[in-house]
Amino acid sequence: MAKKQRATTSQWFNFTRDSYLERTSRPVYAIAFLLPFIVFYELGTIFINTDVLSQTEIRVVAFVWLQELLGYLGFGGKFLWAMPAIMVIVILLAYQLVSGKRWWVSFTDILPMTLECILLAIPLIVLSLFLHSSAVASNSSVQCVPVAAQSVSAAQVQPSLLADIVTGIGAGIYEELLFRLILICLLLLLFQDCLGFGKNNSIVLAVLVSAALFGAHHHIDFLTGRPNGNDFFDWSKFIFRTMAGVYFAMLFAIRGFGITAGTHAFYDIIATLINALVFTR
Repeated sequence: MAKKQRATTSQWFNFTRDSYLERTSRPVYAIAFLLPFIVFYELGTIFINTDVLSQTEIRVVAFVWLQELLGYLGFGGKFLWAMPAIMVIVILLAYQLVSGKRWWVSFTDILPMTLECILLAIPLIVLSLFLHSSAVASNSSVQCVPVAAQSVSAAQVQPSLLADIVTGIGAGIYEELLFRLILICLLLLLFQDCLGFGKNNSIVLAVLVSAALFGAHHHIDFLTGRPNGNDFFDWSKFIFRTMAGVYFAMLFAIRGFGITAGTHAFYDIIATLINALVFTR
């Protein structure tokens, strides 16, 4: 009897060994590429607009969830603020270990990775503006929609531009960790190993469910069931963010965690700058 093919969270597409696409999809590359972003977010939450960022309701929800989980598991004390960042690195190191891929990193690839993330963010920018063009035409205040959950509200964009950028970077890292690297893995285990679905059906369901939950969590606090007071439910925003979740899932399957998180972060940065320079004048 033929052995059933199993879906995993590793790359669903294989590239030529040691090519740019193969190298930069490695988890160890994700660590090297994202480490400056992680440090910037951690320092930003401490030193940049601390009067704004210290408020829980505008912190990245995924980051807060990780903090609460780690606190529940006993990782408390004054270093709890740094534990989610350490968790990201530990998970990626474990992912690299089980992947069997090479450990060396060429730092000349960092600039091309950055440019790739910026280019990959552009389709989402275009989609966001397109979906909200009717609202803009009717003199609505709807702007380019950041993917970041619980970010600074539109009225605060100009005085807290740097704080919004910090939030967007954190969203790129911690939302991708939860909704792509962790959640898709768990959903594949549920659909394929527990429910016995085929590989292709499991992948499609995992992508769609994770994307829908990703879109919904911007508007609803899953832990309390209460709506997000900073980002009330709106169908156009929910549809866009769900479509973005599908896009990020496909990107994760093809290019790995580093490029996906970087694309998410650069989308939020670009969306924040567009809102500040174009829509809030």
